[in-house]
Amino acid sequence: MAEAVKDQVIQIIADQAVLEPGDVKMDATLEDLGIDSLGLVESIFAIEEAFDIQVPFNANDPSESDFDISSVAAIVNAVEGLVADQRGA
Repeated sequence: MAEAVKDQVIQIIADQAVLEPGDVKMDATLEDLGIDSLGLVESIFAIEEAFDIQVPFNANDPSESDFDISSVAAIVNAVEGLVADQRGA
């Protein structure tokens, strides 16, 4: 499951950044990939829809959110946790 989540999150981020998935590195920030705040919000919506989860993200104040967006790896880890929580509920 984890590999599938990772691949799908990377695909969503790549689509938003207009890149190939292979060009999205795990240690890259969204800024590195050219994703602005609107792109971030669109990515969050796409992730929520793809995994049928609620992402605890406050677009008005991202620093107050429990959802770590510091790197692609952090986003993948956060989504894996939310998916696991949802399946366990």
